[in-house]
Amino acid sequence: MLSAFANSFKIPELRTRILFTLALVFTCRIVTSVPLPGVDATEVQRVIDEVSSRVGGGLLSLFDLFNGGALSRTAVGALGIMPYISASIILQLLTAVVPHLERLAREGDVGRQKINQYTRYLTLGICVLQAFALAKTLESPEALGIRADIVANEGWPFRLMTILTVTTATMLLMWLGEQVTERGIGNGISLIITVNIISAMPAALMQGYELFRKQDGVSTLSIFHLVGLLVMMFLVIAGTIAITQAQRKVPIHTTKRVVGRKVYGGQNTYMPLRVNYSGVMPIIFAQAILMFPAMIFAAAPWPMLQRLGSALGDMGSPLYLIIYGSMILFFSYFWVATQFNPLQIADDLKKYGSYVPGIRPGRPTAEFLDKTMTRITLIGALALTIIAVIPSVMYTQFGIPWLVSSFFGGTSLLIIVGVTLDTMRQIESHLLTRHYDGFLKKGRIRSRR
Repeated sequence: MLSAFANSFKIPELRTRILFTLALVFTCRIVTSVPLPGVDATEVQRVIDEVSSRVGGGLLSLFDLFNGGALSRTAVGALGIMPYISASIILQLLTAVVPHLERLAREGDVGRQKINQYTRYLTLGICVLQAFALAKTLESPEALGIRADIVANEGWPFRLMTILTVTTATMLLMWLGEQVTERGIGNGISLIITVNIISAMPAALMQGYELFRKQDGVSTLSIFHLVGLLVMMFLVIAGTIAITQAQRKVPIHTTKRVVGRKVYGGQNTYMPLRVNYSGVMPIIFAQAILMFPAMIFAAAPWPMLQRLGSALGDMGSPLYLIIYGSMILFFSYFWVATQFNPLQIADDLKKYGSYVPGIRPGRPTAEFLDKTMTRITLIGALALTIIAVIPSVMYTQFGIPWLVSSFFGGTSLLIIVGVTLDTMRQIESHLLTRHYDGFLKKGRIRSRR
């Protein structure tokens, strides 16, 4: 593997792509460190710490983790790349139900560019709304139940300045991510999120060290806890890689066709159906939807709704875990239902003279694919739910700090594993094209032929 990394810099094109990616990622980290004008960053950090300690890790801590700590530092990149992610998800869902967007999706590169343009416009609108909400929250943190003096000069000048700077920073991050995808290595947007998450690892290691450091001759956790945590981390990472790469191979046979003196087809191949077809999207959907009821109910004047909002905002409460897990299961099937089209796949197979052995072409093939996908999606959804709730269980049941437990599962680990595997596959493809060994000398990274 080390020789593969060394060989990556021997190929001029690949070396240029890697260095270009590193330079733009470094620029993205600068955006998350430039402070927002007119804000007391120390007071903001105190508010975030108080809210996080009160709601068990908290949705604010999770949002801050994805943005690389930009929110706690009240940087101009406080919103990060999340508005673009939200806009992309909305457009993907609308593509399945809006005929105009569906036609654009089938028009190739021209339609894809048009959808990307709509995504940028929607990102701009979401940025303006979220930046205004951020400015109002900084001016009036009492909505979170905390008294603090964060903004020195309140009013529309501060709000407009916040909207302008935060929106510009998010649009810059979006543009940098697109440049990495086009001229660098890997998916730019995913790499930005991954680097932001990994940037919190030193702080997580320090918090983990404090758990085992003896104070007055007594430590919070013993060496046996350390061995247990390391074993658990290994199992969770291995399980995450397995569920990310797992696939059901449906055999496909292509009939022979004779055109002149040439014979086409007659090959046996397979169609890979991913067990975790939806990736990390169900977790993102569930977290985004649960965030709004928690904030609305917490601000309600009735004590019953306030208690419900507090329970939904506490990422370790039984009510939150039950609703959270159920929503992940639901959105796993929802994503498959909107993105996986067995009828179209069956028609394409029939058009090219391919079929599943033992299954008639056409509608029977579509029903077979739908039944198969439904079964393997259940396995993937259950595994995804278990991985997603591990950080909350570790925080509430074992007292592990939220920043430390977030690397033992959940969205952060899934994103890191998925993006790392995808980037390694792209680098390996460049190496194999130039007749170099890949990362695995006895085989290739799984999910590649």
